[in-house]
Amino acid sequence: MKLGVYVINLDSSIERWRAIRAKADQYSMPMMRVAAIDGRQLSQREYGDVDWKSFFRHGGRLILAGEYGCYRSHIKCLSMLVESDFDAVIVMEDDVEVTADLIERTNSILNAVRNADVIKLFNHRCRGFRHMATSALGDEIGRCLHGPQGSAACYVITRLGAEKMLSALQRMAFPFDVALERGWHHGSNVLTTKRNLVSLMTHSRESLIGHRTDYKRVKFFGPKRLPTHALRAVEYWRRIRYALEL
Repeated sequence: MKLGVYVINLDSSIERWRAIRAKADQYSMPMMRVAAIDGRQLSQREYGDVDWKSFFRHGGRLILAGEYGCYRSHIKCLSMLVESDFDAVIVMEDDVEVTADLIERTNSILNAVRNADVIKLFNHRCRGFRHMATSALGDEIGRCLHGPQGSAACYVITRLGAEKMLSALQRMAFPFDVALERGWHHGSNVLTTKRNLVSLMTHSRESLIGHRTDYKRVKFFGPKRLPTHALRAVEYWRRIRYALEL
């Protein structure tokens, strides 16, 4: 399997690119920089392919500018994969701490679950893990009953997975990290490793998407959040059912 590495990086984040590229060079890891879309440079009138009503209902808030840029940047990576000669790519954001064995372990994971479309290699949480397989290098792969697991900082996706997701996710209705996990919606076989293959650099604390105060500022309150609570309960049940399909 021909495996590539894409790194999403804003043109203005020069130091982040230098840091991750230096670590990749240290490990002789080839990677391709993908120029990120900066949603902060766009007005909401310039946002394309957004299902505003679905986002409001499911998210219970407005869309952050950085969030929109993040979504479009990941969709850009999927389009690039489909047009490339790679069989699969590791997609990572520029605050990931690259490890020397990342390529080797990812290849081993792909060999262990050949029917996978997407495998998350980093999460903020992994609860209710249901084991499916173990790679030759000891990484456990499966699905989680509890979620969302958080973060799209690092995952591997196959060409077929990219095709499936592109057909279903062109219109933004969720933040990308949430949309990525919703295999029951886009028809992809989405799995996760039990342990993270990578960590985040210290500058990851300086979020380019939004801080807690930014999310609070656009959050709905009172009766306007009632549909969100109901829809999240439905989503939680769908996630459990999806995990139990293994």
